[in-house]
Amino acid sequence: MKVRDIMTTEVVVAHPDTSVNLVARLMSGRGISGVPVVDDDRVVGIVTELDLIQRNTRLEPPAFFQLLDARIPLETPGHYRDRLRHMLGTQARDVMTEEVVTAAPDDDLEALAELMVKRRLNPVPVVESGRLVGIVSRSDIVAMMARDIEGAG
Repeated sequence: MKVRDIMTTEVVVAHPDTSVNLVARLMSGRGISGVPVVDDDRVVGIVTELDLIQRNTRLEPPAFFQLLDARIPLETPGHYRDRLRHMLGTQARDVMTEEVVTAAPDDDLEALAELMVKRRLNPVPVVESGRLVGIVSRSDIVAMMARDIEGAG
């Protein structure tokens, strides 16, 4: 089976300047686990439930290693700034994950399912020729399994 066989083609999307509140309302209202962030139909990021939940966690100060009287930072200042922007940002570009794993319509569904499990991805945008053409979530795979079970029974 191929990704195109189960992907949702009517994808709810956000733009980089979409407010975080609107993204949360879209996800909640539509019962979806993530929204690709697009700029001219090209995926530039994704906002998932995890991205939104992280905004409600405690912001830990930068970690340091104490060595005698010296404090050695265990992360770069840029990393801390990124976490701060993620927690306090008001637009999709502030909270989105920029390194988006995508699939192609002709990819094997089994390979995508394995990738989703190993990398804990949900959902995965489907891209063809650089353009967003669909999305696959865990619930799409579960629904396909339920149809297969009903058809066999």
